[in-house]
Amino acid sequence: MQIVNFIIDNILTQAPITIALIAMLGLLLQKKPTGQVISGTFKTLLGFMVLSAGSNVIVQALTYFGAIFTEGFGMQGLVPSIEAINGQAMGELGLGSEIALTLGAIFIFNIIIARFTKWKYIFLTGQALLWMSTICAVFGYWCGLRGVTLILVGGLIGGIFAVAMPAIAQPYVRKITGNDDIALGHFCTVGYVLTAWVGKLTGGKKSVSTEELQLPKGLEFLQDTYLSIGIVMIPLFLVTAFFAGPEFCADYAGATNYLVHAFLQAVQFVVGVYVLLAGVRLLLAEIVPAFRGIAMKLVPDAKPALDCPVLFPYAPNAVIIGFVSTTIGSVIGMFLFPMFGLPMILPGMMTNFFAGGCAGIFGNAMGGTRGCIISGIIHGLFITLLPAILSPMLADIGFLNATCTDVDTIVCGLLYGWLLKPVLGLF
Repeated sequence: MQIVNFIIDNILTQAPITIALIAMLGLLLQKKPTGQVISGTFKTLLGFMVLSAGSNVIVQALTYFGAIFTEGFGMQGLVPSIEAINGQAMGELGLGSEIALTLGAIFIFNIIIARFTKWKYIFLTGQALLWMSTICAVFGYWCGLRGVTLILVGGLIGGIFAVAMPAIAQPYVRKITGNDDIALGHFCTVGYVLTAWVGKLTGGKKSVSTEELQLPKGLEFLQDTYLSIGIVMIPLFLVTAFFAGPEFCADYAGATNYLVHAFLQAVQFVVGVYVLLAGVRLLLAEIVPAFRGIAMKLVPDAKPALDCPVLFPYAPNAVIIGFVSTTIGSVIGMFLFPMFGLPMILPGMMTNFFAGGCAGIFGNAMGGTRGCIISGIIHGLFITLLPAILSPMLADIGFLNATCTDVDTIVCGLLYGWLLKPVLGLF
């Protein structure tokens, strides 16, 4: 058990190590020279950690932005957080071992399903697998499952999600990337597919891609990705900080003027995007060739399913438009859904950026700029509605004033509550 826990805690949930080891395995299976194996493994590790460093910078800036956004506009409600549910499940419910073993079972079922079915996807986003294993363990416990049954049922359901979600997204990923080398391993796929459909319905053939917008000569400098991001984010941060006020912002700004601090945080956000995209390029340059060994030997024709930022370089303008439009949709949903008796869900800026940005890429791929904007607003409504629907179920389990973020994990929880629990109740 200690060995299993060590592997889960220090390898399967540590995405850089997992992906580096998988790259090494792929190179070894191709019988590459020792130097090439070492180089490919290290560069894969480096690429992922550069990507993670960029993500961390973005998260820090968005954490600050989320706080001033809530304060500035006087919002009160639930902030979706799977991390809080994970902590409470391991603490109050004592499900730490079950969550860890379910995660390992999901990974094993993923490989088995990929090996023996037409769904040839290996899900490599370790943190997302941890959240899925948390939901499977918590809701399985709620349904009355215990011990090995809880772990095996959760592993099977999570394993199906781990191959089905990349498979569902792959036609759109193929259109976005122009090839079939990688897949999307992010448990927000239901929302992405929704935005693709809405984008196709609302965009039309005449809507120009976000990456091909023709600007007047005086504004051509905005075609630079990082300048265009700055032009959007700097006013957004400044205006929000102004409404939050100097007293509240002083906790973050210290001796620095609160508006200057907001400006620097916005620029820091742009820095994070720059670093993240550099990491993505380095990672893809190494993981795709290395993964051919896995595809040839262990799981024929397998594709690595990677986290959503791997798609960001293909449509960086769509990422920002998706973020902004998803935030607009989530703010509308925050006020709209309580009118129907649902709890108020506050916009989660990290989810809005990463999931909203990726949704923007899907909407743009199917419907151009117009489709990207409209589908982004619908996406914001959708990712606000699902956490609101799940919240009463979590309250029944004992998670008061709590709900989840990633919509695929929410769908998994709803399947447990709406399907598995009634079925088990018959026995």
